[in-house]
Amino acid sequence: MKLGAAAALVSSALLLTAACGSDDNSGLPGAVDFSADHIECAPSGSLLASGSSAQANAMEVWVNTYQANCDNSQINYKATGSGAGIQEFLQGRTAFAGSDSLLGDQELADSRAVCRDGGQAIHLPMAAGPIAIGYNLPGVDDLVLDAPTLALIFDSGITRWNDPAIAALNPGADLPDLPITAFHRSDGSGTTDNLTQYLHGSAPEQWPYEPSKNWTGKGGQAADGSSGLVGMVQQNAGAIAYFELSYAHQNGISTVAIDTGAPEPVEVSVENASSAIAAGEVVGTGGDLALELDYATREPGAYPIVLVTYEIICDKGNNPGTLDLTRAFLGYAAGEEGQGALAEIDYAPIPDGIIEQVRDRVAGMS
Repeated sequence: MKLGAAAALVSSALLLTAACGSDDNSGLPGAVDFSADHIECAPSGSLLASGSSAQANAMEVWVNTYQANCDNSQINYKATGSGAGIQEFLQGRTAFAGSDSLLGDQELADSRAVCRDGGQAIHLPMAAGPIAIGYNLPGVDDLVLDAPTLALIFDSGITRWNDPAIAALNPGADLPDLPITAFHRSDGSGTTDNLTQYLHGSAPEQWPYEPSKNWTGKGGQAADGSSGLVGMVQQNAGAIAYFELSYAHQNGISTVAIDTGAPEPVEVSVENASSAIAAGEVVGTGGDLALELDYATREPGAYPIVLVTYEIICDKGNNPGTLDLTRAFLGYAAGEEGQGALAEIDYAPIPDGIIEQVRDRVAGMS
């Protein structure tokens, strides 16, 4: 069934179940068009998937668009968090899992017990989210920071906004003599994991801690979830925190441009995040498309603080009863229309050279 332009928020098919330690990136910005020009539909069926809530908005658009254009298909995605999604997938309870982190060696080995015909799990990068550094600094609309300075700010090594290190990056700015209040997540999250991947990868001397979903820096104040960090930035002059770009846009929060060593500081945007992903490298083998990002990239226009969400599937499928629908749905999500919908909701589409490989892996499920 092909519907006309349907502009509505329909979420009955998407179960946005909160989970401890998951990102709460839910709530689409206004009405969203769930029409599509062309989707290769599976004959019929239903499937269940779960995992990353950082991709909840993308899944809401993908699920509702697919169902609006394909008869007799029911797709339920539970945004329970990456860890819970992986666990359910490895128990054979879901067709695929969404994850902001890569499977470990033991998890890959465990996947062979649920994957068909001697197959195993592979990672398919399907969406990316720029992580914005938001701040509240009266009188300063354009702020530039670099990795060493950010690391020191979040580790309580720089404590006032007129510090010489910040002033050197912002010549001519009227920086106030105001205390810095750095906020971080109180709950474990993929957003924290990816921010600390950037800090450790780009400024290891200033951020000596290993990347982690749980905050390991010194000092600062904590808040629960990205929405909690947004509230703290809004309420406190001198505050700085990190959250998905959609939160900054929806709440009118100023964001930091990153001095990466490129000729110009890089603004946070979906386009610039896609450029950073394009500069990364596929390190998976045997059909796996796990990525290694270059957090220290100096590529012009590449925004380095990004979160990549993977759909984790069995390379040969894990359930014959859901194989056709899984292949059709993920084929749409990885296709031009599915990827094209991402930028409208503050996600970064996966670059062409990588997403074409994703399409090949999805089509090859058999």
